[in-house]
Order: sequence, then C-alpha cells, then structure tokens
Amino acid sequence: MDFEEIYSEYFKEVYLFIKSLSRDECIAEEITQEAFFKALKSIEKFDGSKDIRAWLFTIAKNTYFSHYKGKKMQIDLDVIEEPSTGVQLINHLMNEEDAFAVHQFLHLMGEPYKEVFSLRTFGELPFEKIGRLFGKSAGWARVTFYRARKQIMEYMEGMNHEKD
Repeated sequence: MDFEEIYSEYFKEVYLFIKSLSRDECIAEEITQEAFFKALKSIEKFDGSKDIRAWLFTIAKNTYFSHYKGKKMQIDLDVIEEPSTGVQLINHLMNEEDAFAVHQFLHLMGEPYKEVFSLRTFGELPFEKIGRLFGKSAGWARVTFYRARKQIMEYMEGMNHEKD
C-alpha cells in the first residue's frame, strides 16, 4: 500500500480522533495534516508488525500534545486524567487487541444496540438518519447509541480488571 492510499483510507479516522481530543475542527485539520506529514517522513521506520492505523493514531496523538506544549497552551486536565467515554472508546479501537475485543462484543450485542452503534461509529450516520431507518426519533437513536457505548465500555472495563 503506498502512502497516498494510506492517506486516503485513514485521514478521516485520524481527523475524527484528533477532533474528539481538541473539540476544534481547525486544530484537528492542522494536527492531522502535520501527523500525516510526520508519518510520510518516517514511513520507512514502520515495520508492518502492528496495525498502521494504531501507528498513525499514535503519531497524531503525540503531534496533538506537542502542538499544545509548543504553544504553551494548557490542555483541559479532565480530558487527560479522565477521558470521556468517547475518547476511551477511541483508545480501545486504536489498540489492535482491544479493537478485536470490541468487535467481538459488538458481534454478540443485541439489536438494536449493535446496529445503531455500528451505523453511528463506523457508518458515521447522524442520529436523525439512524432514527429514520428504525422509524424512530433522533432522540431514540441517540439514547440507544449511548446505551450501546456504555455496554461496550463496561465490557472493556471488565476485561481490563480480569487482566489485572
């Protein structure tokens, strides 16, 4: 896979990850571009033993923190110490082993949670469209998604406790 394909395939995921950290579209765009530039410069160091997406997310995360450190801006400590459920879930999806566990649990999850979570997370559909697919409201889709995400996070926390 050449770098142009990597860029095309993973840009949006990396951008959304950084946007979830920064909560700012302009900063997310800037950091994502910088992260891909760094990845391009060091692509020969990538040995392929890990998932390239995890490698890109790591570069992006480090670029994000360097950006704020360089500008001497303070990142909201609540986000760093106790990440929101969304950021925690993204961190689980970055780790190849955790991502497999999430997909495994998702496969076993009951409907409509499984489909709503997949449509929102992987299909990036807005809650309004998800609600329409089920003949329900956007509010119903939002609540269903957050309940599904809570189930996944509880499952992952349980797995982490088993590892300890």
